[in-house]
This record gives sequence, structure tokens and C-alpha cells, in this order.
Amino acid sequence: MRIELVTGDITTEHVDAIVNAANSSLLGGGGVDGAIHRKGGPEILAECRALRAGHYGGGLPVGQAVATTAGRLPARWVIHTVGPVYSASEDRAPLLRSCYTTSLAVAAGLGARSIAFPLISSGIYRWPKEDAVRQALTALRGESGGVEVARLVLFDEETHQVAENVYRAVVGS
Repeated sequence: MRIELVTGDITTEHVDAIVNAANSSLLGGGGVDGAIHRKGGPEILAECRALRAGHYGGGLPVGQAVATTAGRLPARWVIHTVGPVYSASEDRAPLLRSCYTTSLAVAAGLGARSIAFPLISSGIYRWPKEDAVRQALTALRGESGGVEVARLVLFDEETHQVAENVYRAVVGS
């Protein structure tokens, strides 16, 4: 699987699946989650409500992933995953990596060949960006399940530079 680092708005990515850094309610929120719901339209929220009325009545657990339509977004699907809140006293890195691996598995199950991820948990969940990139790359370098391209969409140039530096250290030039 090819891993790409880009700076931009994840809601404009032309890929098969866009990953949403959702909250456990699946009903929208701020940051990436809010942007995806706003730009994707009411179809995404309707499917999220149906998920909440069914199997995910208690919300989506941290580290798990589930797919809905992408509504008005250029992608076919949105894969919602709930990242962990950063803790300096507890190792939650396996949960963060699980967000990436379970999202990849859901994407592969849908037949997606390309997927775009935000830098999960690095916003309001306060995960340090350098380590968030390291965890993402560690997870994405594993089994792809048939997904050919994984794009890490970074919000700004500063974060992109951090990601490039970590990429060189983890993956190599």
C-alpha cells in the first residue's frame, strides 16, 4: 500500500473512503467530524442515527470503525472511528493504531482501493502530533487488505512538516 502525506481539507479528497475522526455518539461534533457532517449533508447523519438505533445504541467504542454513505462528499463512503483522548499516564497508543487498522479493514470489506485519514486524536483529544503521525504510520504499514493508497490528510503546513520528518524516520526516504 502506498502512503501519501498531503496538506488540505479531507472533505475535498477524491478517494473511495474518507475516515471521520468521530466522537462515540456518531452524531456529529467539531473539527473533522463537524466538517464531514456539514459538507456531506443529512444523509450521513441519517445513517449514523440508524446505527445508533441499532447495533451501536451505546455509541461506537474507541478504536472501532463503521461505514456510512459519504452523502455529498466526493468519496463513496465515510468510515467513522473514535480515537482515544491522549493520556500521559496511560498508554493508549494501541487504541489509536486500532483506529487506522479497523478503518482499513472496513474499507477493504467495502472494496475501497483508496482511503484518506485525518490525523486522528491530534486535535481536541490532544495527542502530540509527532507521536500521532508515528502511530498512524506504524498502523498503516501493516496489512492493507487490498487498499492500494492511504492518504494522511494534514490540516496545515506545520503539521505536514512534522509528518514528513516522522515519515523519513519511520519509513525512510
